Amino acid sequence: MPEAYERYLVPVFFSPFAADLAARAAALRPRAVLELAAGTGALTSELLAGAPDASVVATDLNEAMVECGSVRQPRAKWRQADAQELPFADGAFDLVVCQFGVMFFPDRPGAYGEVRRVLAPQGRFLFSSWGPLASHGFGAAFQAALEAAVPHGAPTFLPDVPHGYSDPDVVAADLAAAGLVLDSAEEVTLDGVAESAASVATGFLTGTPVSAAVAARGDTEAVRAAVTREMTDRLGAGPVTASMSATVYTARRDV
Repeated sequence: MPEAYERYLVPVFFSPFAADLAARAAALRPRAVLELAAGTGALTSELLAGAPDASVVATDLNEAMVECGSVRQPRAKWRQADAQELPFADGAFDLVVCQFGVMFFPDRPGAYGEVRRVLAPQGRFLFSSWGPLASHGFGAAFQAALEAAVPHGAPTFLPDVPHGYSDPDVVAADLAAAGLVLDSAEEVTLDGVAESAASVATGFLTGTPVSAAVAARGDTEAVRAAVTREMTDRLGAGPVTASMSATVYTARRDV
């Protein structure tokens, strides 16, 4: 999964937003940065470039992602870590960042409480979450194609998880429950460019948990072919471009 994630999804979905989030991080002039849910290092690379004087510790729950990221970006310090049980001292970081990872935390207030604990008194928590599925051109096309290919029981991973935490009021309440104050919530819409609709379909089907759900059916190749055809009909042949919306949040400790 990390290889497919890196090959098909990172350049299209994550790199455009990583550049934006890293620029916001650099403007805060951090000295010690902790990255949560770093994946294979899309944001890590931009952080190291934008804030070269800061130390960056990159973490992910998935050990395979950590191994891949540490090879890709050895300048960062990589650790396998659960965001809900961070292995770091109180007040160790003046900036915690997380790109498109908070949606996966089973206990978000609990994870945010850990963020508060490891933040220095004037520290900031900078993170992003995808908007509703309808605001993501590639994701919406994929889910529609998947539902056409699997009319009964299509996996609902995309609407339920990556795009299931898109209400800023809910996010603000979770932050408040952890003792964090939301300073800003800004919607950001950027374009993603993919080599083809087929490459996006391959990325979703092999680089996300959708892969396991489809594999369990026993007709993986038939589903892939049907999804690819439908996505190509929707997005067009050759290189394809679609808009994607996310919300970027900035929070701080309440004291």
